[in-house]
Amino acid sequence: MDKHDFDKVNAVTKLTLLCLPYSGASAMVYSRWRRKVPQWLDVQPVELPGRGARYAEPLHADMRTLAQQLAHEQKPRLTAPYALFGHSLGALLACEMAHALRALGCPEPVALFASGTAAPTMRADYDRGFAEPKTDAQLIDQLRTLNGTSEEVLANAELMSLTLPILRADFLLCGRFEPVQRPLLKCPVHVLGGKADKASTEQLIGWSKETHGSFSVDMLAGGHFFIHEHEAKVLRVIKDQLDVHHRRHAMAATA
Repeated sequence: MDKHDFDKVNAVTKLTLLCLPYSGASAMVYSRWRRKVPQWLDVQPVELPGRGARYAEPLHADMRTLAQQLAHEQKPRLTAPYALFGHSLGALLACEMAHALRALGCPEPVALFASGTAAPTMRADYDRGFAEPKTDAQLIDQLRTLNGTSEEVLANAELMSLTLPILRADFLLCGRFEPVQRPLLKCPVHVLGGKADKASTEQLIGWSKETHGSFSVDMLAGGHFFIHEHEAKVLRVIKDQLDVHHRRHAMAATA
């Protein structure tokens, strides 16, 4: 196959990457990625109820109920191979969505990317203190600790009045999450971690217990928001891991 033919195949064999946001964020945090990935990778940020374009919808309090709702919403769009990426809260949600989509009869993702958080079975210490609602002051202190929000934004009362209820609900989603016994996934699981982030190496490696498939860990410089601090490196990891799946799909389409 020459380059012209392969480019034509790329146009009809895109791979979808569903991206789940972290606590307090909307799908917009991934909007830049669409301009920075190869043409064959279709980045689809997933908006959660209660924020962004879905601000009028109620916030969720249960991780699996939310994952099931999102799985039902996304299922009709998954006409091509897909992968799941999530950071922090989004990583747990992406994992739950993989199980929920499988329960709906969908193929498993070609890969699950879990970024910036402890594995589902390693959260007893990681989420300590998050099972009860936090006050506004406690939430603001937490934002300062994560180093992802400027003091100018934290001092904006109007903006905080919109953000803090979402953040409070999202922290409760994580703090009240409980792992369950069920058949493991079969897809590869790729973990990304920040070298200065809260999640320990042991907590990140714990993601290997979620699949019978292959497993890898990439550690990047930076704290909890390394996905923004080192965006190009994060996207390179995703692209490199998904390239083999795209090529396999493209070759199958021409067989």
